[in-house]
Order: sequence, then C-alpha cells, then structure tokens
Amino acid sequence: MSSIIQLLPDHVANQIAAGEVVQRPASVVKELLENAVDAGANDIKLIIKDAGKSLVQVIDNGKGMSVTDARLCFERHATSKIRQAEDLFSLHTKGFRGEALASIAAIAHVEMKTRQDQEELGTHIVIEGSKFVSQEMAVLPKGTSFAVKNLFFNIPARRNFLKSDVVEYRHIVDEFQRVALAHPQIYFTFYHNGSEMFNLQASSFRQRIVNVFSGKTNEKLVPVNEETEIVNVQGFVCKPEFAKKNRGEQFFFVNDRFIKSGYLHHAVMAAYDGLLKDGAQPSYFLYLQVPPNSIDINIHPTKTEIKFDDESALYAILRASIKHSLGQFNVAPVLDFERDANLDTPYHYKDLEAATPTIQVDGSFNPFSEEDKPNKHYANAGSSYRKPEVTANWESLYVGLKHDTQEVDTISFENNEVAFENDEVTSSLFDNEEVEQAVHKTHQIHKKYIVNPIKSGMIIVDQQRAHQRILYEQFLTNITVNLASSQQLLFPLHLYFSNGEMQLITELKPSLTNTGFVFEETNEDSVVISGLPVNVSESEASIVLEQLLSDLQDGIPESSFSQNDTIAKSMARSLAVKTGTYLTQKEQENLVNGLFACKDPNVSPFQKPTFITMRVEDLDKKFAL
Repeated sequence: MSSIIQLLPDHVANQIAAGEVVQRPASVVKELLENAVDAGANDIKLIIKDAGKSLVQVIDNGKGMSVTDARLCFERHATSKIRQAEDLFSLHTKGFRGEALASIAAIAHVEMKTRQDQEELGTHIVIEGSKFVSQEMAVLPKGTSFAVKNLFFNIPARRNFLKSDVVEYRHIVDEFQRVALAHPQIYFTFYHNGSEMFNLQASSFRQRIVNVFSGKTNEKLVPVNEETEIVNVQGFVCKPEFAKKNRGEQFFFVNDRFIKSGYLHHAVMAAYDGLLKDGAQPSYFLYLQVPPNSIDINIHPTKTEIKFDDESALYAILRASIKHSLGQFNVAPVLDFERDANLDTPYHYKDLEAATPTIQVDGSFNPFSEEDKPNKHYANAGSSYRKPEVTANWESLYVGLKHDTQEVDTISFENNEVAFENDEVTSSLFDNEEVEQAVHKTHQIHKKYIVNPIKSGMIIVDQQRAHQRILYEQFLTNITVNLASSQQLLFPLHLYFSNGEMQLITELKPSLTNTGFVFEETNEDSVVISGLPVNVSESEASIVLEQLLSDLQDGIPESSFSQNDTIAKSMARSLAVKTGTYLTQKEQENLVNGLFACKDPNVSPFQKPTFITMRVEDLDKKFAL
C-alpha cells in the first residue's frame, strides 16, 4: 500500500495559518502596529482605505531591516524576538511566533520598503500570494513601510464573509486604540480614506486616554496606583455615575499588552459592588506590570489571552486597589456608625469664621397699646397664630327670603320637574335587575404580570414585553409614516460621546429626528439636544442613546427599514416599563388595552410571547387532581 501522508507546500501552509492569524483587516492592523512598536519607533502612521479591504499601510521610523532580514521575515517561523523555548518566559516584545507576515503575504498583495539608519540604500520588496514578484534597492527614509493591498484576493469565499465597511472600520479603530493606549510615549496618526481620524501626540497615560476618547473623559477618571511584589497596578477607573450600558471602554494591559480576562473583569465589578445600577458597566484603563516568567502568553494566536501563576492573589490585589481609590477620592460612601451626620459642618460654612451673635431690642414696644398687642405683633412677624374669624349666624343666610308656604311649595314642585343636562338619559331594553354587569378588573402579580379575566378564563400579560410591543409599533409608525411630535427643552441637553459613537449618531441623525429628537448642534465629541420625543424624559435621553449605540455595535443595517426597525426596538427596550414596577389600576388597564390594539400583540419586538391564556377548563383540571 502506497503512502498517503505528504508534506504541504509552504504557500498552502501559510494560507492555513492565515485562517487563525488574519481574521479580518483589523488583524493585519494589529500585527503591523505591534511590529512597528517592537522596532523601537516613536512615530507611527496608519493609513486605511475602504475599511482595510483595499489598503492597510503602516509607516514607522524604527530600526529597519537589512537586505537579508527583509527577505527572511516573510518565511514561516522566522522571528527576531526569541531564540530558544526558554525565551517564551521572558518576553518583552509583542510578537514572537513568526507567523504574522508569512500569513499576511499568503493572502494579499504586500509591498515592503525598509532601510536601516546606517545604510544609504534600502530594500523594496513586492509579494503577491507568497510569491516574490520583485526585490530591488531603493532610496528610502529610515524605518519600515508595510502596504497590504487587496486582502483575501485569492480566497474569495473569505472576502465575502467580511462585514460592511462601518463594522470593519470600527474593529480597526478598536485595535488602533488598544495599541495607542498601551504606548502613550509614541506619536500615532491614523488616516482613513484620506481623512485624518486620530492625531495622538506623545503624552502621559491620562492625556492619551483623553485624546483617544473625548475631553469630557478627564473628569470621569479616578487614578489607581498600587505596588506589590506580585503586581504593580496603575491606571484609571471611571466614577460610578458615568457607567454605561456597553463594555466598550474597558481595557486591561499586562506588560504593555492588551488582554481580555473575564476573571480580572469580575474583580473590577466586585470593587464596584453596591455603586452601580443593574446592567451598568464601568469604564477602566488598568496597566498591570508582572514578572514575565509568571505569565504564559502562548495560549492563542491573537495573544489576547494570558495565564497567570497566581490568579487569586492578583484578583484580591486588583479589587482592593480599585476599592481603595474609589474610597480615597470620595466616590464610594464611607460607613462610620459613630458619626452623627447632623453635626457635620455645611460645605458653605466650612471655612467661615465664627461671628459674635447680636441682639436687637425694640425700645419703643408698649404692651398696653392697641397697636402693639402681642397677638398682632406675632401675626405681623409671620407667626402661625391666626385670630379666629367671627362668622355670622346661620339664620343670616336666609335674610331677604320670603317665607311663604305656597311659594316654597311651588319652588319644590318646579325643581322636581327640572331635567339636568348631565343626567344619563339613555334607555335600556332590559331592566337593570335583569342585566348582570360584567366588571373587568385587572390584577398585578409580583409586579411583573397582569391578570385580566375574560369570558373563557383569564389572560396573563408580561407587562415589560407588552409595553415593548406598544412602544415599538408607536416608534416604527412615527419613523416611517408621519413625523413624531417633540417636546422642547427649556435648557438644551449636552451629551458627550467618543469619536466612534459620534460617527454612529451622525449616521442615525435623520432617523432619530423622525422619532422626535431635535439636534441643535453636533460637535466632534458631543451633541446638543433641544427637543426630545414626547414619551422620553430628559433623564432618559442619555440612556436611550447609549442603549441604541450598544445595540448597533455590530454595525448599522444597510437597508433603511432594517435601520428604522433597529432604532424602534432599541428605544422600546430602553423606555418600556421594567419588571418590578408597580402599576396603578388605570395603568394596568391601559397597558392591556394598548397591547390588544397592536397589529401583532402575540409577541414582543424580540419574538417572545407577551401573554398566555388560561381557560376555566384548565383550572378545573388542576383542581380535579
């Protein structure tokens, strides 16, 4: 029998490896930016076209490569980061696997230009699908420039699975922010389709966070600083009142490498225990420095997962340091059972000096004069004492009336003949005794369900899902059919968002205007709202928009109906009455009536049942058991 196992060619092996390393254009951005950082660059430019599908270019002023290194870097498992297996436990660089450039070159057109500082000429290499097209000497600036064009050109099925430009661009921004936040000492610039999106000068950690997001972020940050033998924790957490619905601004950096860790995230949430509303997520930017030999990075090709030697100790230190910072900056409440709050000095009296009390004496007061009667004096002074008013005798009400018996009888007779306008004059075919009045009275159970009796039994309505259905159809009608009415605000509302969130709001602005929002002004990091939909209060405006941005984190639907449908669902989810809310009898009846006036009352906007019906026969069967 002949042998059937054979060694795969290099270009096939590279394409297989590319399936793990390069998942989308953002993966290319991540690998190239990390290589630029490892090269010791202090000025890095990122240039993107068509959300990375047409071009991803990274230009740095690092150490560059020699002619031999320039050719060798595209081979599999070729790296300058490690020499032996023991080096994996003392890593100080971003990359070490030696697969990124080989994988990228296997599925794209790559053009590399590089020159070392001491060399007069650099190297210009062009590769198409792992095949070297050309290699020549050229006059180039110091550093390296990687241009990756036509990603997945030889894997059309993989290219078709890419999302829209908006989604892919947002993933690229996420990767750019992760590298930029980890290295504030490097000057980063980011261009997309010829427009400058970010221009980040070298700065401190705090200034880099503010520049990446918005100027309003500065007042949200609470510094965290803790040094121990196991880990050094530095960075910032945000105040509880600025918590958001989504988890967009949560960053862990271990030895200047962005990681994802649900275990450490739980430690942060434990530190915020009792300070956050249900479902709220705090923002944090935490930089952890640990010994390189205490972590294992070689878990996943993306290197965003890390194994720690002593996770429990790290958990306790992280939670304690964040809790200490929140308490130190008077963000968390202090429990002192021996302190009497009534004895605290008011804030505006804190720095004032004590003044000598003064006594005022009225020397002209005469207790025997009519003008200075004590009661009158106290009444003028604003006392609650009031002199009782003398009311006239009840018989005075009848003064002037003629007490004639005949006239009184006439008046009584005439009053009996008067038919008042507000009396019910509708007639009935049956006597009232023969008609049994059906009373439809609703009941609320556990502040969650509404029970309403019907002829065949009863229906049980989920109040939150029912209200979602009612609001969803109202918003969808307002957006698609007629313009919704707005309530004007006495003072315009200023809301601040990050750059990525502002782009989403700008694209959604026409649809939001149809729902009732009135945008007075739109800036780079904030919006000014002067009008809101009728059923949205001023305090709920930011909640509605944050929920909408969270629901659209995977991108805005391309079709207009899908976009309007998503907006209506998101606003209905935010504004619907929540489980645990007490409803009055009138509110319960309006909710039930509004539900069955909908076009599709059976399910909520998220395809979950809104009510169930229980017949009398079903109840009889229960009792028969």
